[in-house]
Amino acid sequence: MTEPTPVPDAAGGGSRTATVPPEPVVPAPATKQASNGHRQNGAPRTEASTGETSEPGADTHVNGTPAAVPTAAVTRADARSGDDVEAGIVALWRSYGESHDQGQRDRLVLHYAPLVKYVAGRVGTGLPAHVDVADLIQSGIFGLVDAIEKFEPERGLKFETYAMQRIRGAILDDLRSQDWVPRSVRSRARDVERALERLGAKLQRTPTDRELAAELKIGLAELRELYGQLQLTSVVALDELIAPNKGGSSLAESLPDDAAEDPVASLVDQDSRRQLADAIAQLAERDRVVVTLYYFENLTLAEIGKVLGVTESRVCQLHTRAVLRLRTKLNEQSEA
Repeated sequence: MTEPTPVPDAAGGGSRTATVPPEPVVPAPATKQASNGHRQNGAPRTEASTGETSEPGADTHVNGTPAAVPTAAVTRADARSGDDVEAGIVALWRSYGESHDQGQRDRLVLHYAPLVKYVAGRVGTGLPAHVDVADLIQSGIFGLVDAIEKFEPERGLKFETYAMQRIRGAILDDLRSQDWVPRSVRSRARDVERALERLGAKLQRTPTDRELAAELKIGLAELRELYGQLQLTSVVALDELIAPNKGGSSLAESLPDDAAEDPVASLVDQDSRRQLADAIAQLAERDRVVVTLYYFENLTLAEIGKVLGVTESRVCQLHTRAVLRLRTKLNEQSEA
């Protein structure tokens, strides 16, 4: 408990008793407390019965556990830290504007470097997979340095907005310098894509070349020449040809092999041969002999006539009748 301290009263005659709160004391290392409760070696006074510190502002311990730091104090500390950083950047801009020191410029580059990564990620979203984001970041750093050197803080503009435009422009300029396709071809390619989208939505199908040429207001020959130019824009990195993709196979495995046999065509051919054999088996014996000797043995009509003992004109009639019957039977099988 706080001891009453005699102080002079307002009139100056005599004294009155008042309770004066003690000043906050920073907790010192624990020392042995005297039995009568007086301070020893500058340690805070404690109650004799409980041993708890009665000084306001000292850390309170409950069963040896320190009390939690108030949330409001942490928030104020974070606010002070953010204000200090902002004040430091403002001072750094002011100092760099006066001296244009390279070291101060490098400090500003390090501070605003996350802007480059953000803009490079946004630009790289619509680019092909072979474009490395690290190359975009490298180009963006040059744009950031240029923005710092040309920025004028006295105009009252926000540097982040100005720098993002300069960074994006530097990245696009570097991409255009590495592109071997003329910008006019790129522009026409976008026009073709937009025209295809418009016609597809209008016709509800894939438009023909003639319809696309009419939409672009160009001739059909000019459209086909444009297709030849647009083929240059479709390229693939060499490492993507052999590197496996997400499906576990490389792009080279999906390229067509002109020398390979088409499985669909092979199945169609086998089915056509089976139907033809069934149709020939249903012909009359003489018609079947004519077809077999003419198409499989490669005999002429005169030679077939000698085999059958008939004239060449009769063999021609038998051949025509056999072909008509085969055509009729094949049509019936296809319709069934």
